[in-house]
Amino acid sequence: MLNLNDLRFFVQAVDCGGFTAAGRRLGAPKTTVSKRVAELETALGARLIHRTSRSFTLTEVGRDFYDHARAALIEAETAEAMVRRRQAEPSGTLRLTASVPTAQLYLADHLPALAEAYPKLHLVVEVTDRFVDLVQEGFDIALRSHFAPLPDSQLLQRPLAREDIVLIAAPAYLEKHGTPQWPQDLAVHAGLLTGPGATTWRLGGGDADEAVEVTPRPRMLADESVVLLKAAAAGLGITCLPEAMCRDELARGAVVRVLPGWTAGSVTTTLLMPHRRGQLPAVRAVVDFLCARLAR
Repeated sequence: MLNLNDLRFFVQAVDCGGFTAAGRRLGAPKTTVSKRVAELETALGARLIHRTSRSFTLTEVGRDFYDHARAALIEAETAEAMVRRRQAEPSGTLRLTASVPTAQLYLADHLPALAEAYPKLHLVVEVTDRFVDLVQEGFDIALRSHFAPLPDSQLLQRPLAREDIVLIAAPAYLEKHGTPQWPQDLAVHAGLLTGPGATTWRLGGGDADEAVEVTPRPRMLADESVVLLKAAAAGLGITCLPEAMCRDELARGAVVRVLPGWTAGSVTTTLLMPHRRGQLPAVRAVVDFLCARLAR
């Protein structure tokens, strides 16, 4: 019978791309990781990793063994968590990641309630706009907001929310420059845009059977939604943002909808998780909590 801890050392070494990085993640010396992997190879009678001073690559049998070893570890975690679930509420560490706007819009208001609902759950939230590989970096859940469908992957996907992208401007701006009545009117208006490659808005709705493309006069370029929202509220021009992001400003009249029968597409927020992680009670509890909250 193989030592389950040896499987853990092996999987972490592969996930981290080497013994040194794996040792840092496991809190163990590099020599310990290397020794445990070597003992695993001896027990199996097979070389799993080709390693030199400059390279670290899996053998063919090593690749196959990694898939099964990783699955076995998750199954072991699931079995342990099942017992713990019967004895107590969800507990342990759960790692979650989201981009800055997604975290601000969909997580910030709900994380305190989540922490209160599950006091034995240790939440580790990484907010970053870089691409995060859930499997390689050991995350349990990711929230991603996207305009186009996400590509097929080995990750479980669960849509949480869909928001129209609406046009907004400050009442003072419209009083000074006039209120557009048709999408074509936007050509003479100041546009607050997300970047030099996004100067054209594709609008749908109204009585049009097809989308209408319009190009406002660039007034400001910013790749951050809050910056665009503040600029619009200050009267600099018209911008397009997810409706939920400007809901408070719309409610208090700082901005108003422009061409309310039209939208610039939509943004979908999807929860993703590695397939087997979704079986863990703590992960299921957080998923169910976020789905219930965001469905409101």
